[in-house]
Amino acid sequence: MKLYMKYLNMLLKAEMTYRTSFILLSIGQFFVPFTVFIGFAMLFERFGSVKGYSFYEMALCYSVAHFAFAFSECFIRGFDGFASLIREAGFDRLMLRPRNLALQVLGSRFEFSRIGRIIQSLVVFAIAFSGLEVSWTWWKSILLLMMIIGGSAVFAGIFILVSTMCFWTVQGTEIANIFTDGGRELSQFPLNIYQSAFQKFFTFVVPFGMATYYPLLVLLDRVEPKWFYVASPIYGLLFLVPCMLIWYQGVKHYQSCGS
Repeated sequence: MKLYMKYLNMLLKAEMTYRTSFILLSIGQFFVPFTVFIGFAMLFERFGSVKGYSFYEMALCYSVAHFAFAFSECFIRGFDGFASLIREAGFDRLMLRPRNLALQVLGSRFEFSRIGRIIQSLVVFAIAFSGLEVSWTWWKSILLLMMIIGGSAVFAGIFILVSTMCFWTVQGTEIANIFTDGGRELSQFPLNIYQSAFQKFFTFVVPFGMATYYPLLVLLDRVEPKWFYVASPIYGLLFLVPCMLIWYQGVKHYQSCGS
C-alpha cells in the first residue's frame, strides 16, 4: 500500500504540472456524461417511467453505475493502458524490479481528470436523493457504498481480463469497450428491463447485476432485505480473483519484446 500511495503521489504531482489542462479535462469529463443524463431526463419527461421505475429511481441506478466506472477508470487505468506497456517493452522493465508486478502495472497510470465524472455522478445522486420516497438508514448507506465498490471491482476485473489479451495481441483490445463502455451503459438501467439471456450473462458471468441491480432493489424497498440481495455486491469483489489468476497465467506465457 505504501508503494501504491507513492505512485499515486508522484503521478498526481506530474498531473498538477499542467493545472490548466487538468482543470479543462476535468470540466469536460463532467459535462460530456452530464449531457447524456439530460437526454436521459428528457426521455422520462416524455414517457414518465420505464417498466415501473420512476425518473428518480433510474437516476440512482445511473449515478451508481457512472460513479463505479469513473472510479475504476481513475485508479485502474494502468491495466486499461497495458497494451502500450507491452508494445513499448515497458513491461520488461517492470519485470526486472523486485516489486509486485500487478501493483507496478496498477501504479503506472492514473486518470485524475476522471474526478469530473465522479462529481457528475454525485450531482445526479443528489438529484435522485431529493426525489426518492425512500427511508434511508445507516445500513442502506453502507449497502450503497458496497454497490459502488462492487461495481468498480467488476469494471476493474474487465480491464484486467482485457489486458491479459495483450500478451498475445495488442490489436484486439477494443473488444473491451463491449464490456466497459457497454457495461456502463447497460448497468445504468435496472437489469430486468433486458431479455432473460442478457440478465443471466450480466449476473453470473460478468456480475454487474450482482454488484448493482439486486442491492438496488433493496434500496428502493422493492424486495425484502434478504441476505442474497444485501451480500450480492461482494460477488463483484470476488470477480477480481479469477481475473487476476488469468492475468498471471498470461504473465507466464509472456515473451519479451527484446531491446
